[in-house]
Amino acid sequence: MGRRQRKIGVVTSAKMQKSIVVSVDRLVKHPLYKKYIKRRSKFMAHDEGNQAREGDVVLIEETRPLSKRKKWRLVKIIERAKRIEE
Repeated sequence: MGRRQRKIGVVTSAKMQKSIVVSVDRLVKHPLYKKYIKRRSKFMAHDEGNQAREGDVVLIEETRPLSKRKKWRLVKIIERAKRIEE
């Protein structure tokens, strides 16, 4: 049995009920120029308690398919986003 993948990313959208969109950055080396390029992937994740907010740094884990696009779930919130109080 293989372990489930885990990724750390930033919540870009928390407007849905029990769902968040997490943006994960990674560095990829260009095959010809050998320069590192930043690549970004977006994952939909299940957030049962609606805890995460936009800008939070979160840990997500792979899980069984929960819907058409949701195959990840929120494990924990690593860092809360700084809020500007008006």
